[in-house]
Amino acid sequence: MLGFKNFLLDEDGAGVVEMILIIVVLIGLVLIFKKQLTTLVNNIFQTISREAGKV
Repeated sequence: MLGFKNFLLDEDGAGVVEMILIIVVLIGLVLIFKKQLTTLVNNIFQTISREAGKV
């Protein structure tokens, strides 16, 4: 019975589950805001290109 109690109290896999949940949430956010993120990144690169031309 002691082995079963240790099994229930073992939290080694908790970090893996938490990381997977964080990744799933981040992927969901990217999918939801894909259009806005694409527009933002394109605007950033356009600004970088314009400013690099001035140098």
